[in-house]
Formats: sequence, structure tokens, C-alpha cells
Amino acid sequence: MVTVSLCMIVKDEEDVLERCLESAANLVEEIVIVDTGSTDRTREIAGRFTDRVYGFTWVDDFAAARNYAFSLAKKDYCMWLDADDVILETDRAAFQKLKKELDTDVAVVMAKYNTGFDEDGNVTFSYFRERLIKNHAGMRWEGAVHEAITPVGQVVYSEFAVTHRKMGPSDPDRNLSIYEQQLAQGTELDPRQQFYYGRELYYHQRYEQALQIFERFLDEGRGWRENNIDACCHCAYCYEQMDQPEQALQSLLRSFAYDRPRAEVCCELGRWFFQREEMSLAAYWYSLALTCPRDDSRGGFVSPDCYGYLPCIQLCVCYSRLGNLERAEQMNELAASFKPDAAPVLHNRSFFQSLK
Repeated sequence: MVTVSLCMIVKDEEDVLERCLESAANLVEEIVIVDTGSTDRTREIAGRFTDRVYGFTWVDDFAAARNYAFSLAKKDYCMWLDADDVILETDRAAFQKLKKELDTDVAVVMAKYNTGFDEDGNVTFSYFRERLIKNHAGMRWEGAVHEAITPVGQVVYSEFAVTHRKMGPSDPDRNLSIYEQQLAQGTELDPRQQFYYGRELYYHQRYEQALQIFERFLDEGRGWRENNIDACCHCAYCYEQMDQPEQALQSLLRSFAYDRPRAEVCCELGRWFFQREEMSLAAYWYSLALTCPRDDSRGGFVSPDCYGYLPCIQLCVCYSRLGNLERAEQMNELAASFKPDAAPVLHNRSFFQSLK
């Protein structure tokens, strides 16, 4: 069985660190905590789980801090978690099974990262991340913000997931500030960092600047396929906020130049036509979303609802407005197969019953 070093970087995480470490402590053989300047009880809490707690002077570079943490690891594989991550009970058995069966020739283990949830706790947003990295295999974190490791060698996709459970807001300006400091110092952002810089600008409602960054990113043609598709969607969001709907539509359609349609994009196109009361066209795109195969291993951001519930519930409305109540009810029941207790499903079911 392989051994694992849990390597974390933390700062002022007293509210969540104990929860994280309790979920992971008995799954790993070693815990390495690198503190980047806490002023609360973070170090005290970390010390309850490990005597390997180190300090690191923060230099506005997440990759530098993570590489330092990994450099202290002594086991076969390094695993990273953020302090507000947890490994749920349902994933613990899969993690233990992975450790028992993992071939030591494997360089990187990818695991699903669940980061968005509905009111019932169902996952609404997820993506695969490099989660276990073979120690001393030459792979390093890159990127001051939204840091990542480029896998080298054999990669496998695991069945366990990590769940991101924030308990409070983080600094909304931190990432953008780091990017802008880099640019002020003359640093040229690589394609991945350029993509995430555009997203930070979008989150800060600086739509014109975000659009410029995304368009440049796409025009240069150096981006990863999944980032290209997401950049097209974010261009559409920017144009929508700038009251340029036709350009938003063209941006969504541009995503098809990079790969087969994603259900997420089809749902956005359905929404575009739905908002303009073009129900036949909206129904076309929502129906197409239901035919798109979901493949999380592609590594892009995934909205599970787009592969089932969302297009079904929207098709219910589309067919109802088109006067096809029988088809509308069928789509509502299909939506119920994904989320049986969803409020829109129950409301629609009551409506259809009232007509009988």
C-alpha cells in the first residue's frame, strides 16, 4: 500500500482547519502544515494533529508556498487540501481502496473537486484536480494564483472526491491584486494565468477589461481546450452585462470551434432564446443538452444539472408555452427523476393535476 503525505498551506484558518484535519488525519501517514502568517489559533490547532508545522514568509505566490510544503514530504505521494476542504465519509472508503490498489508507476491521481451545491447539498459544480502527486517525480506547482501542477507520466482518475465547504467569505480582492502586481512588475502571464485573470476581472464586474483579456487569450490560440470553451462562455457573460446580446450569442457559438457541444453551453443558448420568448429555439438547445455526453475526465468545469434536471425543467416550460401540455408534463416528470423534491417539479406537478 502506498503512503501519503498531506501537505497544506494555511493562514488564519481556525474556523475550519480542525474539521478538515479530522476528515483526513487517519487516511494519511504524514501531515505537513505550512503556515504563511496566521495571527489566530491556526498553529495551535494544527499542532494537535502533527508536530510538523512550519512557517513560510508569504510572497504573494501560492505555488511557492505549495512547493515548499511538498518539499517537506517524506512519503510516496503528496496530497494537498485547502483548510476549508473535507473528505466526506462516503469518499473515505474509496480513498483507502485507492491507496491499497495504486500502482507506484502512477505519477498523478486526479480526484473530483466538488465546489458548488444546491440547498439540499447536491453537487452543482465540480471538476477534476490533480490531488495526489508522486513525491520526488520532478513535478512542481506553477502560478502565483490558481496554481496547478502539469502532470508528467501516468495519470489515473480516482473514485473519491474532495468537498469544498466554505464557512465564510475569503478576501475577494486577493487574487486580482496579485495578478495586477505581477503585471505592474512586467510579468507576462502564461495562457492559464491569463484565463484566470480574465475570470477575476469578470467577478469584479470589470467587463470590458475581462472581455479584452478573454478575447486575447482565445485569439492567441495557446489555451487548453476546456479553458477555451469556458472563456467563450465568459465572453458571452461580459457581452450580456454590456447589453450586447448578439455578441453574446456569437461567443457561445464560438465554443463549438473547440470541441463537441457541452451541455453547459447548450443550456446557455437555451436561456438566450428563452429570454427572447423564442420557445421553439430554446427547446432545441435544451433538448440538445440532454444528448451531450458528460465526461468529467476531460477536466473542465462541470455543472451536473445541465446534464439532466435543468434542461428538463426548462423544456417543461417551453412546451407548456408552445401549447404542448402533454410533452410539458413528460419533461417535468423527467426532471423529477433527477430531483424528485425540487420545488419547481412539485409546483408543475400540482399545476398539471389541476388540469385533469
